[in-house]
This record gives sequence, structure tokens and C-alpha cells, in this order.
Amino acid sequence: MTPRPSEWGPPFRFKPEDLESLFVVLHEQAYKIIGPTVNDDAIVLGELNSTADLPVGWTDEQSGGSYRLARHSRPEFFHFASGPHSLKQYLHPPSVCLWTASRNGHGFEIMEKVQEAGKLAFVGVRACDLHALAILDKVFKAGPLPDSSYALRRSQLLVIAVNCTSPGGTCFCESMKCGPQVDEGFDLVLTEIEDEGRHFFVGQAGSESGRTIAAKIPQEEASSTDLERVETMLNDARTRMGRRLDTSDLKKQLYRSYDHPRWEETAERCLNCGNCTMVCPTCFCNTMEDVTDLSGVRAERWRKWDSCFTTDFSYIHGGSIRSSAKSRYRQWLIHKLATWVDQFGTFGCVGCGRCITWCPVGIDLTEETAAILESNSTSTPGMK
Repeated sequence: MTPRPSEWGPPFRFKPEDLESLFVVLHEQAYKIIGPTVNDDAIVLGELNSTADLPVGWTDEQSGGSYRLARHSRPEFFHFASGPHSLKQYLHPPSVCLWTASRNGHGFEIMEKVQEAGKLAFVGVRACDLHALAILDKVFKAGPLPDSSYALRRSQLLVIAVNCTSPGGTCFCESMKCGPQVDEGFDLVLTEIEDEGRHFFVGQAGSESGRTIAAKIPQEEASSTDLERVETMLNDARTRMGRRLDTSDLKKQLYRSYDHPRWEETAERCLNCGNCTMVCPTCFCNTMEDVTDLSGVRAERWRKWDSCFTTDFSYIHGGSIRSSAKSRYRQWLIHKLATWVDQFGTFGCVGCGRCITWCPVGIDLTEETAAILESNSTSTPGMK
């Protein structure tokens, strides 16, 4: 955990019971705290009032199409991988009213809907989700049509990140260079250490806001042994990823695989449910819906999440552009791992593995991609 940018604060350590001090400070600064908690047999994001709301002693078991909550033998706060929720649902909500229109004597008066945005502090954010947040920033802040409501929510965000030392069975953030170590976009980063009867946190501030908050937590200077232990845990996590993905020359390989027979094989399993896009921390497809009251006096325009797996998403006059399951799955995967690079200069995938875990039939992006790359390497006829 060697400091990188000069603005990072010096590493420090504190006791688990002093994590509550962090919550007290955040509440004093009028932050609404959002973090992992146990609900509906899963570790999801929700509002936290104290550390008692964190999933202490809980872990998860993830594989293709399978998620199980399980008890852990150690009283750790963050011994689990990414759950079904991400920061996306708070910054790019599933349903937003954009404007309202009311009839007057001369027509309609349109009023833009002011989006409420309070101060949010996210606790327990992993490196993959921070990289996903950076991708959303490219889309909603730096794009040709910035989203003012996203920018407002983003400006009031405080991030308390956690280095991931417990990768799940579907994680491959190491392959995407998006984890497990938190290296950007945070105000405060923590590493939880629990071994040989010792339980403590090593922390480091990554912004001026983080420095201010860290200064109010009871602490002591982290030793070189503490930092070495952090590095060891992160290196171990890198070797325990549940999945791998070869990203070398990936965009080119996928572009030359448009007619690969694997697409059809995958389509036979795909339910077109859109689960993968809903849990993905970077997917941002949406649709517009206009509604009116029965009197015809008032109307509203709503933006709602949509999915490229629905036939209506690509519908234009005359029919849907992508009418088959094959074409829709191909569009999604090639966009994530190829055309996204052309659009935004980065992959649209951060290796969190959510799309694999929450696919009802366990379709695995890394498996499908590997099958295509392998056949390409053998120079299958028609694949050049």
C-alpha cells in the first residue's frame, strides 16, 4: 500500500471499534451513508445508521447463475465480493421524471423537474466499482450531452473505499486492470486485516475531504509490517480470481468474429431477461416514457432503465434492428469489450462478475470470449 499520488495522506491504522467514529463524523457532516448490508438473503446496498448495519461475519459464495449468503467464522465487516447493487442506481436512478407539462389557456407550460440531490457517503466501495464510476463519468459528465442531474449527484458524493481481499467465484477485475487494489477515485481507502488474533484497519486518505475525516478517527501510524501485510493480501487476492480474461488484442479479435457460430450457441441458452445489463455497473441504456393524466391537463416525461436485450430497444419504423437473441447478445458483448473502447477509450467491463453470477442460466462472458478467441487462434475458415 505504497502511496502513489502526492496528495494521498500517510497510511494509518485503527481498531475495528473505531470504525463507528467514521460513521459519527459522516453523520455530523450531514451525509446519508450508503453501504453493504444484509437484506433478502443477499449483501446489498442500503442506508446505514451505524456499523451494526454492516454484514459483520457474513460472506457470499458466487458462481455462474448462483449466489449464496453464508456465515463466516471471523467477525470481519467486508469479507465478501460485489453484490447485485452498484453506485449506478444512486447516480443514474432506474426511473427519473425529467419534466412536467401543464395545460394553460394558450397551450402547455413545460417545467423541468428539479432533481433532488443530497450528500451521499458510500462505504465499502470496491476498486471495480470505482472504475465503473469513472466510466459513467465519461458518459454522463464528459460526453457531448452532459447529464446535469448526474453531475449534481456526483458532486456531492464521498467515497470510503475498501481494498478487496475476498474476490468471488466470478470476479476477474485483475484481468481488466480494475482491481483488487483501490488506486483512484476515493476519499478514503481502508484495508481490513484479521489474522493471528489481530483485527484492525489500515487506512489512507485520497483527497482533502478524506484527510479531514481521517483526522477525526482515533488512529496510530501504520507500520511497515502493516503495509507489507496489505500488499501480501492484495497479491493473494490477485491469484484467487474466479475467472480470467485475455484482453490482449481483444477488440480486433471480436471485430473479426461477427459471424462466429458461438453467438448462435449462446443465444440458444440466453433468456433475454436483461439481468446482466441491470446488475452491470456501467450499462446505461434507457428509454423515454410520456404519461398523461385522464383529464389531459398534465403530462410527464420519464427516463427509465432499458436493456439492449429487449426487442423494443432497437425498434424503429419497420421493425427491430436486432430481432434475434443472437444479435442482441453479440451487440452487448462486442459493445462491452470492443466498440466501447472506440467510444470512450476504455473497456465497458470492469471484471466485477455480476453478469455471470446473476444470469439465470450462468452464461459466462469470460467463457464465451475465450471460446471465440481460441477458435480465432486456430484460424477457423471464415473467421478472418
